[in-house]
Amino acid sequence: MSARGKRRSFKTHSILTRGILAAGLGGVTLALPIVGATCAQAATPTATTTDVQLITYKVVAGDTLPKIAQKYPTSGGAAKLYVANRAVIGPDPSTLRPGLTLTVGTKRVQTPTKATPAPTATKASAKTYANNLDGWIKHSLDVMARAKIPGTYNGIHRNVMRESSGNPLAINNWDSNAKAGIPSKGLLQVIDPTFKAYHVPGTSMNIYDPVANITAACNYAAAKYGSIDNVNGPY
Repeated sequence: MSARGKRRSFKTHSILTRGILAAGLGGVTLALPIVGATCAQAATPTATTTDVQLITYKVVAGDTLPKIAQKYPTSGGAAKLYVANRAVIGPDPSTLRPGLTLTVGTKRVQTPTKATPAPTATKASAKTYANNLDGWIKHSLDVMARAKIPGTYNGIHRNVMRESSGNPLAINNWDSNAKAGIPSKGLLQVIDPTFKAYHVPGTSMNIYDPVANITAACNYAAAKYGSIDNVNGPY
């Protein structure tokens, strides 16, 4: 064997126990705290969402717009109350038929959201929409995209405001359709036969449902005019 001196090698031994790393190096042991390999994910904190909901009022005998406006200051006065409900009231603001449902304002509702554990999978959560005109239009546009029905947010919003002023419970009881027994209903003032013929599968069969009403009307407008965007008056 060669007389050349051997180079001494050091071996490092690592032992993981109860969050302590013990390292042996040349007879000296160091105790080092370690960070756990995994940590529990915190639950999503409790939160609230704000929805804008319509305030409605059912007309009774003896009611007038000034009386209703005085009762509901959020309506903005008799003149604004009439503008918001023209599709329901008709051409004469002084004539209110008992049983009419008027939109007299809006209110913000805080809805608590329960805390949920942080997701452990990559599965996407279901899309949610606000319970107001903005949310109804956006939901409808997603349904329309899947059904390949043309239309834009602005086109829908413009026609909704002309037809119902954004009141999903609007019903026209005074025009020719009403006289024929099939009054126009909902956000886009659709009659029952048209709603049934152009109903979009996957939406409610209730003609007053905002999303069902919008999508059926847009489906009809697409067939008749190419798109709801091309509608600029009674259709």
